[in-house]
Amino acid sequence: MPSTVAIIPARYDATRLPGKPLIDLAGQPMIQRVYARVRQVPEIEQVIVATDDPRIADAVVQFGGEARMTRADHLSGTDRIAEVAATLDAEIIVNVQGDEPLIAPETITAALHPVQSEPDLPLATTCEPLEAADAENPHVVKVVCDAQGNALYFSRAPIPYPRQPDIARTLWRKHTGLYVYRRRALLHLTALPPAPLELAEGLEQLRALTHGLRIRVVETKHRAIGVDTPDDVVRVRQWLARLESSALPE
Repeated sequence: MPSTVAIIPARYDATRLPGKPLIDLAGQPMIQRVYARVRQVPEIEQVIVATDDPRIADAVVQFGGEARMTRADHLSGTDRIAEVAATLDAEIIVNVQGDEPLIAPETITAALHPVQSEPDLPLATTCEPLEAADAENPHVVKVVCDAQGNALYFSRAPIPYPRQPDIARTLWRKHTGLYVYRRRALLHLTALPPAPLELAEGLEQLRALTHGLRIRVVETKHRAIGVDTPDDVVRVRQWLARLESSALPE
């Protein structure tokens, strides 16, 4: 199997939720919850947290994880993981968002398989069914694919446009932020300047499509539950409480 490393980008100064990676979730900082989920994927040989903040690095070391300090001026998590990836001898890099404490290991595995099995596939990502209520929400990214499951376009607008609503709703998919890169594709992409479509939509994955790189989109069974707001923190804590209470012996 190709050598595979997961990198979790984590920064302290999140705009809407400062200190997000260190928020306590049922007795553990969020970054530890994410790290533990990634460690459950057998194909991943190494997990690294990429951060520019020593508080996050210290927390990772305290729970027994591996952290790498990066520059503070990166504009995206992709740039941050590329800095670390450039120092690694690995063929595949998995980018797991640091605000997905409930990410299913099966989701990561599903995104990994196409890149592992197709040597010419540069990257893969994931999607899930889109709730109709989110169709007009610009914070929810949508994706449409070709017959082979490769991305045709990503947008903050509803795509396809619901001129025939019944058909459009069956095609709506929400893009989720897990990426699997072939290392050389990741380093190539981050060396390119931002593309016009990327700047227009504010979506860096459009840089890959602009330059002709295929993105395989894998639909997953497990819904993504990210943490962006205080309400999300409450929701995830409730999920964890239910999960942990159901695991207790009767």
